[in-house]
Amino acid sequence: MNTRANNSRERILSVAEALILKQGFAGTSIEDVLQRAAITKGGFFYHFKGKNDLAKSLVERYLATDKEIFSGMFKRADELSEDSLQRLLIFLKLMAEMMSELESTHPGCLVAGFSYESQQLDEEIHALMRQGVLNWREMIAGRLQQVLAERDPRIEVSVNALADMFTSSIEGSIILALVLGDNKVLVEQILNYRTHLRLLFES
Repeated sequence: MNTRANNSRERILSVAEALILKQGFAGTSIEDVLQRAAITKGGFFYHFKGKNDLAKSLVERYLATDKEIFSGMFKRADELSEDSLQRLLIFLKLMAEMMSELESTHPGCLVAGFSYESQQLDEEIHALMRQGVLNWREMIAGRLQQVLAERDPRIEVSVNALADMFTSSIEGSIILALVLGDNKVLVEQILNYRTHLRLLFES
């Protein structure tokens, strides 16, 4: 795909994501995307078979971006400490700092948004969404396993439940931030999860 076509596809995806996060998947038509992206219907269908194909591409793009961001922050955390707990705590601090630097309220999570309208989406997209959530669990659980290999927790813990607490903290606080119009809530909840880990594992 040439650069111009690539740019066109990316513009469609960016516009569609912004619209869907604001007004929902069912409330966003292809015509809305065409108008906002300033692209013809032919240009849209050159890249996507239809609205469902657009949704699939949006989820794939969203998950790939998440992976890239998290990998970068964990890479930085790994460079700053050799201690497994400290690396996880640094990652969470970096994430909180990234959220605090947002110029406006977090726009929301595309996967969470799609989950509210799951009846509108096919099984392939459901599978992608489920895999995305499981990827978050596996990412944090893998780090927690490293911590448990070096430290005993103050109370018995389920690694998967503790990893899922990360996801629920992020997703829940995004909703709070949107409702209250204040990203500080999102930052605070990331730091609260960080504090929970410190109380659980630090001696």
